[in-house]
Formats: sequence, structure tokens, C-alpha cells
Amino acid sequence: MKTERIQMDHGAGGRASHDLVAKTFMPALANPILSELNDSALLNFQDVRLAMSTDSYVVDPIFFPGGDIGSLAVHGTVNDLAMRGAQPCYLSVGFILEEGLEIDDLERLLASMAEAARDAGVQVVAADTKVVERGKADRIFINTAGVGVIAPGVDVAGQNAKSGDLVLINGPVGDHGIAVLSTREGLSFQTEIQSDSAPLNGLVNDMLEVSRNIHVLRDPTRGGIATALNEVANQSAVGIELEESSLPVRPEVNAACEMLGLDPLYVANEGKVLALVAPEDAEQVLHKMRQHPLGRQSCIIGRVVSEHPGRVVLQTGIGGRRIVDMLSGEQLPRIC
Repeated sequence: MKTERIQMDHGAGGRASHDLVAKTFMPALANPILSELNDSALLNFQDVRLAMSTDSYVVDPIFFPGGDIGSLAVHGTVNDLAMRGAQPCYLSVGFILEEGLEIDDLERLLASMAEAARDAGVQVVAADTKVVERGKADRIFINTAGVGVIAPGVDVAGQNAKSGDLVLINGPVGDHGIAVLSTREGLSFQTEIQSDSAPLNGLVNDMLEVSRNIHVLRDPTRGGIATALNEVANQSAVGIELEESSLPVRPEVNAACEMLGLDPLYVANEGKVLALVAPEDAEQVLHKMRQHPLGRQSCIIGRVVSEHPGRVVLQTGIGGRRIVDMLSGEQLPRIC
């Protein structure tokens, strides 16, 4: 009998990743908290609700336009907490260092992490370091965990989407994945494409100030907005319809995707938030988002429907409709 083995697409955030979680990890580790499968776990601690998240970063290359693995590790963990409506407070960091890593590069990454933590208003309160032999890693891998506090009245989770909700996003998609890919492959474009890596907790705080009818927040990282919205559609047993003409994609990112045969819907982001908001509050939330530096180009890209539960459907620019499935296979390796 052929033995199944881990493949690279198991780490791409798409269908293979979800199957691995469902068939291998969950049977061993499942409990009511973990089984919700949100970006961070909700923990009730006495009279305080906490959000807790963990993540690992293995991006190649470790420096890329607009960021690096250090700032990315902070932003990614802060954002996972913010997607539960939490105010991030504390992080832990674990470093796997490969023999031969330049100390100058390590110091540069640590300075970047420290700056990112200050910008996000969090503290790194615990850390660990391990070193492995040359060839046993790829310069540096980083693992993080984060804890944040959820304010009273905030109830944000992937299973909360409701028919009629509008789908908002805070700006153009695909920047991070294309920035990393272009650096790794030595590709050049007329305009340099920068990663959108950024801490979203400030933007989310502003959004929650004007509405408690924000039902779902999701940062579309691995697998892009297509995979993130498929996850929500399945968690909430709803359908989601997108308007292709409303999807914000920078011309240079769109051109790069066309040249490389990629779909911007599946390209990773690290500074974008998808918000599913009750229709009566969507305009005021959108207005508030546009007042924040990370939300100037916020827009409405779709809506939640009761039809075709568990599926995402795209209304194309030529009047047709197509199913937007979860990412299948490995589109962009090592982007976070």
C-alpha cells in the first residue's frame, strides 16, 4: 500500500491544507475551542474574553519589497487577533536559526520586528532561540503566538455571516504574493510592487467604534480572498457573491498575474481585511475605513446570500457567473 506523504501544496492554504487539518490534525487534537477554526481562539478567562493565536513564518526570500520575515511575523499574528475583534497585547517569538545566517541580517530582522511591534502597540514578552545545522533550514524560521483582549459587545467569527451582509475590503489585493514572487524569481516590472504587510488592529478598532454589526473579519493571506471567503461560506453555511468589476487590483499586479498565469483572487495578502457587515451599517463602516491610512481605497466587493450555501460565485465583467472554489494545488510557495 502506498504511503501518503506531505506535499508542498499542504502548506499553500487551499484545499489540501484544509483536508490535512480535517483528516489528520483534528481527529487527534479537536476540542470545542479549536474546532471553530477561526484565525484566533476565543478564551473565556474569568470575566475577560481573550483571543489567542499562533503562526509560523518560512517566507523565501526573508527580505522583500515592503517588508521582511521579521515585520511579517508581527503583522501576521497581530492581524489574526484583530480578525476576532481583539486588541492585541502580547506576543511570544521563537526563532529557528540556520548555521551560517549572517548576524547583520539577524540584527536587521530584529530591528524590523521591534519597529513593527511598536507600530502595532504590542510587546514581545517571551522568546526562544534554536540553531540547526547548515542545510537543515532556510536561514531563519519564526514562530509566534499572540494574546489580545476582546471588548464587551464584540462578536466576530467566521460562523457569524448572515444573508444580506455586504463584503468590504480595505484596498487592492495580491500585492504581497507578487512582491515576494518577483523578488524570489528575479522578475522586474516597470513599477516596483510592494508588499502590503501591515498591522490591521488600528483599522479594525476604528471599524468597531462605529458598528457592532460587523459579523466576520478575515485576513486573506495564503490562498487569497477566494480561499478566505470559501472558508467563511462553509463555516456559516451561506453563499457569497462577488462582483468582478468591483474587485480592486493594481494594474501592475494584474499585469504580473496575467504574465505569470495567476488569478489575483488566489494571491496572498498581508495587510488586507475582508469584513462582512450588516447592510444597514455597511456605509458608515466603509466611510470610517476610508478615513484610516490603511483603508483609503476601501470598497464593497460582494454580498452574502442564502442561495448556494458553502459556495462563492463571481459575477464576471462580461455578464457571466462562475464558481470561485478554494485554492487547489500550490500557486505561490513560501509567501508567508
